[in-house]
Amino acid sequence: MFNKTATAAYILACVLALPAWAGEVHLRHGGLELNANLEPAPGGSINDGPVILMAHGTMGHNGMETISTLQKLFGENGISSLAINLSLSESARHGMYPCENLQRHRHEDAVGEIFAWVEWLKARGVKDIYLFGHSRGASQVALVAGKLTSGAVKGAILLAPITWESKTVHENYLARRGKPLEPLLAHAQALISSGKPEAVLEKTGFLHCAETNVTAGSFVSYYGGGVEQDTPSLLSRVNTPVLVIAGSNDDVVGDLVERVKPHTGGGKIKLVIVDGADHFFRDIFAYDVADAVKSFTTGK
Repeated sequence: MFNKTATAAYILACVLALPAWAGEVHLRHGGLELNANLEPAPGGSINDGPVILMAHGTMGHNGMETISTLQKLFGENGISSLAINLSLSESARHGMYPCENLQRHRHEDAVGEIFAWVEWLKARGVKDIYLFGHSRGASQVALVAGKLTSGAVKGAILLAPITWESKTVHENYLARRGKPLEPLLAHAQALISSGKPEAVLEKTGFLHCAETNVTAGSFVSYYGGGVEQDTPSLLSRVNTPVLVIAGSNDDVVGDLVERVKPHTGGGKIKLVIVDGADHFFRDIFAYDVADAVKSFTTGK
């Protein structure tokens, strides 16, 4: 007798057993088209072992050297990966986010998008997911890891995650822009309080942009966000195992090691310091990162 349920289950099992496709994949989230680069382990399926879900840094993309190099090395180590492009409020986004565009994205927007990709992987039968982020992407991954309820996510890997301290943020803005942050931040906060988060601050220094147009909501998200961007403060919220990888010569987050060390006593948080590496772990240092990630995700 023909059994539709059994036949459907058999077909699904066969599909999942096939070698996974590679290249660009897509999903819809919040009215936007998101894209990512899927790289299955050579000769295998994304269901054969862990999959590393990778998030890039500030205003970046999944083709940046740090992300693309590590994705290649993960594959050489037999580990599948999915490197996502955060939308930054743009549909089907690729490449660096232009300063010529209106900046209306927010730091916390990444949380929903990363969760959406977790669900995308789960829907394809992946049972062992590790979240990975570099720089700001690592801070955003830590935010996600503090909200997890999915048993499919087994851990988080934070590569040179950003730290956040109000005094330092204000000092750096003044040094870089030649004007104080406080009046701009107060103006943006006042606009939000009056119900105008989409009001535009014109020709304003913002993140990597010397001058751009940015909404009040976006400006406050990045410059008034506090603990939501301070990765060491987020570690106490995370329930999964966490691997933090720091470069000994990182001058972008120079306080990272001293801020993370107090969290490493309980065994849940592991800190690896790559001697000689800067914030981007180029060349031979990428191999050190790949080896640390392999050990963390596979125990080998």
